[in-house]
Amino acid sequence: MSGFPAGRRDALLIATGTYENPALKPLRSPRQDCEGLAAVLGDPAIGGFAVQQLVDGASYEVKRALEQFFRNRGRDDLLLLHLSCHGIKDDEGHLSFAARDTDKDLPASTAVPAAFLHDQMARCRARTIVVLLDCCYSGAFLPGAKGDDYVQVREELAGHGRAVLTATNRTEYAWEGDHLEAAAPQPSRFTGALIEGLRSGDADTDRDGRITVTELYEYVFEYLHHTGARQRPQMWADLEYRVTLARTATARRTSAEAAFAAAGATAGEASAASAPPPGAPVEGPPPPAQGLFGRLKDAFNGVESETPSAPPRSRRPRRGQDFVLSVEFPLTETALGTVRDIQVDTAKVCDTCRGEGAAAGTPVYPCDPCAGTGEAIGTSPEGGPLRCFACDGDAVRIPSPCQECGGAGRVRVRRTLTVKVPGGVDHGTRIQLAGEGEVGPGGGPPGDLYLEVVENPHPELERRGDDLHLTQRLSREQAHRGCTVQVPTLDGAKSVRVPAGMRTGQILRLAGHGTMHLRGGGRGDLLVHLDIADNGNGRSPHGR
Repeated sequence: MSGFPAGRRDALLIATGTYENPALKPLRSPRQDCEGLAAVLGDPAIGGFAVQQLVDGASYEVKRALEQFFRNRGRDDLLLLHLSCHGIKDDEGHLSFAARDTDKDLPASTAVPAAFLHDQMARCRARTIVVLLDCCYSGAFLPGAKGDDYVQVREELAGHGRAVLTATNRTEYAWEGDHLEAAAPQPSRFTGALIEGLRSGDADTDRDGRITVTELYEYVFEYLHHTGARQRPQMWADLEYRVTLARTATARRTSAEAAFAAAGATAGEASAASAPPPGAPVEGPPPPAQGLFGRLKDAFNGVESETPSAPPRSRRPRRGQDFVLSVEFPLTETALGTVRDIQVDTAKVCDTCRGEGAAAGTPVYPCDPCAGTGEAIGTSPEGGPLRCFACDGDAVRIPSPCQECGGAGRVRVRRTLTVKVPGGVDHGTRIQLAGEGEVGPGGGPPGDLYLEVVENPHPELERRGDDLHLTQRLSREQAHRGCTVQVPTLDGAKSVRVPAGMRTGQILRLAGHGTMHLRGGGRGDLLVHLDIADNGNGRSPHGR
């Protein structure tokens, strides 16, 4: 396809929706998404890629396909890799990609570690590699997992000459009615937005006939945001130049030019047929129709027309920031669930200026340096657009700021939220409260509030996953003859019969007395570890 830089354009699409391990739930859409993305990437009029597909492969097949894909490459080649599958995060926070035969408890040997993919890319001579990850990070809350719920994709995959786009960078939880649902990304949302942006050309936000990596990311982010998807795509890029992933209709010949070419018309015939009469106005080609991305932006800004809007004369609405609030809970509340009122200091729209930031009756002008766009030339370290230095992305200049908010368009308030914490949450779990963050500049939509659970230790019970552990000390006589002891549980003290002849280290199991299972019914167990003293005074042989 003409117009692309020299070098090969190859794409490898790996989709896994069927799993042999019942711990990994089937995914319905990877196969369909793989086929849809292959169609647009392989279209000579759009992507111009040579596309390979691997669907529901075993781990060794996926590794072999990856190693072959990155071998024997030229410096000018453009390689695109798309992965649609479950992602697994182990106890050390390392990411692996699940294959058909993956055992969730043995990711290092039965999955495809991100470190393996990183090594293959590091050895590759191609200077441009684009990675698209549509993974549910289902392992971020494995029992006993260490660290937070972020998946460190940047550290594991990013690097010079690479662009990495992910459906999300965390496992999120959101309340739906009275029950908790995992809001991990649905593969069809992210990949579907990729396909739509490439196929329709709407991802060509500057309408220059080319879709770059950055434009595709911006389109997908805005598309998911405006459609209400509770996921935040991420991008990391360290590229030497603008990478064009696809062409759009604005870069192709007009229908009239195509008709003349098909009819074999000569240049003279074409000139005579197209020459306007003397004195007639000369019309240029019609402007390209506004795409879905532009219509979404206009709808969000209150613009009803289909034509491109003029530079704004009001503050540019921007989404508010997300923030994390850490709240302490005792073990009894994290294990069994609770309802808690929390105080939140956040921002709301200024009632005096309604978010405009200007005093009543005073004018607001478009920012001159950015021509009312709110953006500067270049890209930010995160790969997105730079904010204009003069207006800080607001797109306007305000000569007379509102006295109530000082021109910010927002004021700080304290409000109370009633939060229902589900039973079974663990230390470090974050619960997403969508839309409960601060209002964005210019009256933009609010961000999300993440409630981070800080679990305080219990004086006697130790939590390990969904099970609780307790050490019960007995005298030698009690162990020899048997006895009944009172043990603490989450539901109050319980009488437990200790059979005769028990020894140190033996365990009594109280089924269903542990913590609630977060993603299913029932509860874990309480395990009572017996510690037998070596004399009658109740001292244990271990000096405790």
